[in-house]
Amino acid sequence: MMVLSSVGSASSSPIAAVFSAALLLFYFSDTTLGAPCPINGLPILRNISDLPQDNYGRPGLSHMTVAGSVLHGMKEVEIWLQTFAPGSETPIHRHSCEEVFVVLKGSGTLYLAETHGNFPGKPIEFPIFVNSTLHIPINDAHQVKNTSHEDLQVLVIISRPPIKVFTYDDWYMPHTAARLKFPYYWDEQCLQESQKDEL
Repeated sequence: MMVLSSVGSASSSPIAAVFSAALLLFYFSDTTLGAPCPINGLPILRNISDLPQDNYGRPGLSHMTVAGSVLHGMKEVEIWLQTFAPGSETPIHRHSCEEVFVVLKGSGTLYLAETHGNFPGKPIEFPIFVNSTLHIPINDAHQVKNTSHEDLQVLVIISRPPIKVFTYDDWYMPHTAARLKFPYYWDEQCLQESQKDEL
């Protein structure tokens, strides 16, 4: 309110008008357009190109949370849009949730190992391409890699967020040595101290 009233009173000075307009743009860009944690006032309908994206320290990755537990209060499912540059990949990992991939663009390889032994073992390789859908069972170690020369883009749906993730250095690392991260949130910087689960 204060910013808007200063714009109206600044019309007598061009410098003051420019300053007020810049302040107004800063205000809107920080609170509504590009805020990394758009938790308050999030509209039901959004344009996917307006969602915040980050690589979260993983070169070659672009991650967007389309609907998530932190940003949107989802309890049963999360949906991500991820783009992998050529040669980039997920870590070898398994998790305590079901996961479904839909390949929207590009091609690559899914490596999948059943985890019934003491370590994942040599994975089965599945070529993936546009319109492929992949279902990853709970606790099966896997890795997705862009093995092509163009971006690989996938829509990812996981169950029961936040998830428990175990990562491996290689396919022969024992399950007991895998590194655990729980709870796993892509949007950790947006966590608030308490989340209501009732009205």
